[in-house]
Amino acid sequence: MKIEQIYTGCLAEAAYYIESNGEVAIIDPLRDVSPYIDRANRNNGSIKYIFETHFHADFVSGHIDLAKKTGAKIVFGPTAAPGYDAYIAKDEEVFPLGNVFIKALHTPGHTMESSCFLLLDENKKEVAVFTGDTLFIGDVGRPDLVQKVKADVTPQILAAHLYNSLRTKLMVLPDDVIVYPGHGAGSACGKSMSKETTDTIGHQKQVNYALEASLTVEKFTDKLLDGLVEPPQYFPANVILNLKGSVKSVDDVVKAGTQALSPSEFSTVWESLNALVLDTRKKEAFSAAHIPGAVFIGLDDNFAPWVGTLIPDLNQAILLITEEGREEEAVIRLSRVGYDNPVGFLKGGMEVWIAAGNKVEVLAQITPGDFERMFSGGSIEARDVRRKSEYDTEHIEGVENFPLDFINKNLSSLNKEKTYYLHCQGGYRSVIACSILMSKGFSKVVNVLGGYKELAQTNLKRTQFHKQNTEL
Repeated sequence: MKIEQIYTGCLAEAAYYIESNGEVAIIDPLRDVSPYIDRANRNNGSIKYIFETHFHADFVSGHIDLAKKTGAKIVFGPTAAPGYDAYIAKDEEVFPLGNVFIKALHTPGHTMESSCFLLLDENKKEVAVFTGDTLFIGDVGRPDLVQKVKADVTPQILAAHLYNSLRTKLMVLPDDVIVYPGHGAGSACGKSMSKETTDTIGHQKQVNYALEASLTVEKFTDKLLDGLVEPPQYFPANVILNLKGSVKSVDDVVKAGTQALSPSEFSTVWESLNALVLDTRKKEAFSAAHIPGAVFIGLDDNFAPWVGTLIPDLNQAILLITEEGREEEAVIRLSRVGYDNPVGFLKGGMEVWIAAGNKVEVLAQITPGDFERMFSGGSIEARDVRRKSEYDTEHIEGVENFPLDFINKNLSSLNKEKTYYLHCQGGYRSVIACSILMSKGFSKVVNVLGGYKELAQTNLKRTQFHKQNTEL
């Protein structure tokens, strides 16, 4: 028996490869399915099942493409009603896989169809449980996402279901059963996940706040809902895509998105399709020279979640600026969160754009030391674009919070005639924020190099709350 966790850091998502005697099961695959097929081929295995723990909100699943390419059966838990061919398991139904078995456990709470999959060895002893978004390491799935799609399923209703599911299906398992969750720290599907990506049931019962034996359902619900903030705006759209299955083949998305365009072709497509120019290079390269109007979201950080958070329309035509050779990576990572309309990339990048005589823009930047002198010496408009939870924990006194997560909602609070100095924790998010403001006509924006990490080393007065970070 072989178990492999396939972890994608950008989405903090874990898919799973399980193999026994030549038969393979995949749990919660991402959109680009070649890694799963390649693993099976290397091991002379055949993919028999694709288990989906629920209709995901934070990414578009690859189960449909994977089923088409392998003939594997898609399996959901009870109450799921997908708009495509899939097998709906009964609670505690057992699926043979080589010499082992996988049992479906219906665990509503994160969503109504949420299910865990319990791995049994050849003697039907419990070995591991794949918990999806029901149980994380140190946390459990948030119960407020379904309401964005179905208003009458309230967080309180789902929290009560989750309380029951945890206590009747998971906490009763043997303490040595390994927990393999669907996400780790950084995912917006929970609020306080551990950086660890596996544990045991026994240890989680000791350290996970949601598994505290003495909790009543009322206290559990209060703890679960405390500190939740608005989920990323793309979540409901991804749920619908996973529910209906109305997505293009990822191969078609890649083919369209990796069309190489000359500067003149790029400009023509940009104008004719009213496309968004998305610059995915390193933040330093974007700051030094970029196409006027381009939005920066770099590939070398949490690219896909920030795309989903900041680009409102999943159908938006997107033109890409990438480092050489990374255009396919950019398209695939866009597709993971449902952005299926990239229409090409600038062949040769900024060098050919500049060589063709096209205009470029530079992002103004200052050092933390210069910021300290200017901020201490007078009245300048500074904004901290970190999340509210980060800001509440510690910030520079006199600097207002302007979270990147909600920048599109809060643009009206800014004045285009003023100059704004923006910082985040390390510099990535503030460059994103500056690029968005510049693309919206704010010409007087300045990025503070190094972010709060560097500003905290200056003599600027800081406010520290030292409260536990329980917010997304």
